[in-house]
Amino acid sequence: MSLKKQVNPSASQQKKTFDKPVKKQSDSPKEKTRLHPRNKNREQYNLGALTKSNPELKKFIKPNKYGAESIDFSDPRAVKLLNTAILNHYYGIKYWEFPDENLCPPIPGRADYIHHVADLLGENNAKRIPIGDKITCLDIGIGASSIYPIIGISAYDWNFTGTDIDPKSISSAQQIVNKNPSLKGKVNCRLQKNPKAIFQGLIAKADKFELVICNPPFHSSLEEAQKGTRRKVKNLSGKNVKTPALNFGGNNNELVCEGGEYKFIHNMISESKQYAKNCYWFSTLVSKESNLKGLYKLLEKVAPKQIKTIPLGTGNKTSRILAWTFLTKEEQKEWSKTNWKTFL
Repeated sequence: MSLKKQVNPSASQQKKTFDKPVKKQSDSPKEKTRLHPRNKNREQYNLGALTKSNPELKKFIKPNKYGAESIDFSDPRAVKLLNTAILNHYYGIKYWEFPDENLCPPIPGRADYIHHVADLLGENNAKRIPIGDKITCLDIGIGASSIYPIIGISAYDWNFTGTDIDPKSISSAQQIVNKNPSLKGKVNCRLQKNPKAIFQGLIAKADKFELVICNPPFHSSLEEAQKGTRRKVKNLSGKNVKTPALNFGGNNNELVCEGGEYKFIHNMISESKQYAKNCYWFSTLVSKESNLKGLYKLLEKVAPKQIKTIPLGTGNKTSRILAWTFLTKEEQKEWSKTNWKTFL
């Protein structure tokens, strides 16, 4: 059976607001209109407010080529301090410590993922987005930063189960959860002991997840990751650096897997069929558009009831969310009727 791939740019048109962005300054900062309307960072960063949240950031602020205050996004120290300040100022996160070797996620892009999959839950529920602890997300690859739970809990008060193959990342993520009162008790971290498995060994028969989210390893080798970083650093700073530091960090498990992004998502789709009734929507980021054709073919074989491709745009980068569900419209309605009680 041929399934129609539905592209869903209209999800970002919803006007309801759960967590409002800070008010505009008097100089009316330019909006990042490609971001979701509920994203707290649609406006340009208020560096004055952010340096109050994290004074150490101030020494990394300097004029950009247009003369406006900015930071050096090719410097991993500056990037981490900026994101720490963003989480403190906009999300109330007081503790966000993890090893420098781990990936430091760009907050606006991660937030957009959460907001778009929230819209996805509301599509077959009279456009009402479910909120509260009746909603549980399965975060494949929670990493050391616990970033998706932070945003999902702040915006929608959801619960999370976070998985990772790295015990150190699990320990770091759990420490962040335990040291922030708003997160404590709402995130369950599970170690995936089989590095070749995605869901196997983690999802029990009785488990139910409204959403599966994932930011898969992008590269197929460390050499490929370094090549991409050299290109990024040159674009950001204009400098040719043979062995640049990864500006957003990231260890091998976070950046590299055999076969790269395509193979990881291929395995994820193949396994998802076994857990068709445990999860309302499966989803993953797909950074390389060229990977979509092969992934669509595999989805045809496992035969979900719906496939959606949701465009994402942050800065100069374009990505997308690939989502699929094995539930019929009737089963989706029954799930929401039985389990969801509070809505945005």
